[in-house]
Amino acid sequence: MIGRLNHVAIAVPDLAAASAQYRDTLGALVRDPQDEPAHGVTVVFIELPNTKIELLHPLGDKSPITGFLEKNPDGGIHHICFEVEDILAARDRLLASGARVLGGGEPKTGAHGKPVLFLHPKDFTGCLVELEQV
Repeated sequence: MIGRLNHVAIAVPDLAAASAQYRDTLGALVRDPQDEPAHGVTVVFIELPNTKIELLHPLGDKSPITGFLEKNPDGGIHHICFEVEDILAARDRLLASGARVLGGGEPKTGAHGKPVLFLHPKDFTGCLVELEQV
């Protein structure tokens, strides 16, 4: 069902410092920050030959990243994202297997402009999983 790894998302307390570290220390191609008000985050995509890193920073008072950073003040891996061909078929298969799909199970438009769903971390060894339709 799942395809390739689309990205690993890392919540960061300082977006500029984290971007500089990936760009200047690791030599990665770092994109410009983009605000995603619907998701309460500012994201920076780091392009790698085989996948992406997504740096996440809170945007607004109700950002879901704020709570994560309160528990992890230095930042850390927030979620991993896998590609799927048909997000509704993937959702239905997951629900039938007993997995919990967050947000009522209806896909939302993600930072790449494509439908996404999130799966409960308690069902996936403590890891928040995002599925993105390609």
